[in-house]
Amino acid sequence: MLNWRDPHNPKAGGAERVTLAYLAALVERGHEVAWFANDFSGAAPEEVIQGIRIVRGGGFGTSVLAARRWYRQQPRFDLVMDQHHGIPWYAPWWCGTNHVANIHEVLGPIWGTFYRWPVSQFGRWQERWTHWLYRGVPFWTACESTVSCLRRHGVNHISIIRYGVNTQALPELESKPLCQPLKLVVVSRLAPNKRIAECLRTLAVLRQRGLAASLQVVGTGETEAALKQEAAQLQLTDLVTFNGPLPEAEKDALLRGAHFLLHTSVREGWGLNVIEANAMGTPAAVYPVEGLIESTLHDRTGLVAAAQTPQSLADQIAGVLADDARYQRYRCAAWQRAKTMHWSQVLPRACDWLEARARGEALPGESGQVVAGG
Repeated sequence: MLNWRDPHNPKAGGAERVTLAYLAALVERGHEVAWFANDFSGAAPEEVIQGIRIVRGGGFGTSVLAARRWYRQQPRFDLVMDQHHGIPWYAPWWCGTNHVANIHEVLGPIWGTFYRWPVSQFGRWQERWTHWLYRGVPFWTACESTVSCLRRHGVNHISIIRYGVNTQALPELESKPLCQPLKLVVVSRLAPNKRIAECLRTLAVLRQRGLAASLQVVGTGETEAALKQEAAQLQLTDLVTFNGPLPEAEKDALLRGAHFLLHTSVREGWGLNVIEANAMGTPAAVYPVEGLIESTLHDRTGLVAAAQTPQSLADQIAGVLADDARYQRYRCAAWQRAKTMHWSQVLPRACDWLEARARGEALPGESGQVVAGG
């Protein structure tokens, strides 16, 4: 696996959690697995995580060369997985073996949240043409939105492997009537592309409409200080709690007690935290963006806003307040769906697919088919 970050990188997120699950499952099947990633301050050149050999080398602009140098010193691999995060590793042109490309989302507008024009525009341009360059390489991703983006960019064969979660669904749903004060929660890396400020503004809109509500924020990141400042400017300091990162049990407890998980990202490859919340009997209220419109099924497992605005998201939440029966239907459907998306349900078929690629077997004829997950 070639991925810019490994699980111990300070900026590791959902992509690394998913990657770790795939690779650890392959190790459990008896395979030798290596994961090459960028070096970072204080990191060991090599270590083993869940049986996976983690190798680090190079940084932005140099890690592809470092990976090639390391790769040439290794026995032949059966499969190389080239993971794209805006920029790929160009492995099909130097690995000399079976290969696949893995992508969580086409960054597209996310470039604009990290870089100013013209760098952001160049990023989008090179990403589109990189996909065209990879048009003959088999891809795997998690959702139909990403499949559509890749097809528009010329990629010919894409398989869908849903993201699983480690969160065990509650054995039975506890009573949780939808009433005020509304308990809202965000679980996310606090990064520009996650747009957590939109969640704060949604809370502000609800308060302006006379609805009692509070917000718990779980996670940390580079925008944390700015978000605390915005909460103060919106006069929400007493209503917003910044918890930082939490142990899984504490995070699950917050999710279980909340009425809605909020998710207002620019774009997602899926939305792991949505399914984690669903497993705890909590539906999500999300922006209508790629990935989130598939992890949350509008008016079935949660709410999708009509537009990417705090007002629209607040409309959806306020609109269900007077209909507790409808809310309970969301809870039940989301909880039932989450049961099908535990890793134990996803990984066996995902590993079968990866093993077939390692053997060089021909891909099925239909692009966009769901290999694993509902």
